Amino acid sequence: MNDIDFEIGAELVLGPLLAAFCVLTAVRAARRHPGWTGGHALVRLAAAFYTAAVLSLTIFPVAITYGRYANQTPWYEMVNFIPLLTVDLSFVPNVVMLVPLGFLIPLMSAPSSLKRIAGLAFLASLAIETAQLLSYLLFNNGRSVDVNDLIANTLGGVLGYLAFRLAARVPSLDALLRRLTLPAPAPAGSREEPAVL
Repeated sequence: MNDIDFEIGAELVLGPLLAAFCVLTAVRAARRHPGWTGGHALVRLAAAFYTAAVLSLTIFPVAITYGRYANQTPWYEMVNFIPLLTVDLSFVPNVVMLVPLGFLIPLMSAPSSLKRIAGLAFLASLAIETAQLLSYLLFNNGRSVDVNDLIANTLGGVLGYLAFRLAARVPSLDALLRRLTLPAPAPAGSREEPAVL
């Protein structure tokens, strides 16, 4: 097998996707699509840029290595299966990383509950860890997988949701959050514009 060692940077993949989403948002805002104007457009753009930021931290750059450049460590040694046995300082950034997710979900979909947010944060974290494992298996790079990241990320999502609930108790902030919350989807076959929650 040939010796291969190169990287696919976030800007090559996420840059065009973000640009396309910005154009889509601008077009829909110009056409006054419900849920795509004003504050709603800002929420959608914030969610898109947040997603890109998380992917750029956790998945990109994608290092592709084969031959003498490949990581020779067995995949099972790149996985920490035991929770909270070896917690390090990376636990805190992993909590912080998903706090915005817990805050954004109630703005983008309703109803929300602590259980639902915890489940979605866990699934988002599981998707990241699975992608990192696949990246190691397919491309022989140095990505590792840690069950502590699942715990930290889920905790971050829960904390973000609790911050949202706390902000919603302040009347002026609650009014702002209600204006920013995306409209509920219209029932199938309905021609009525969805109401803002």
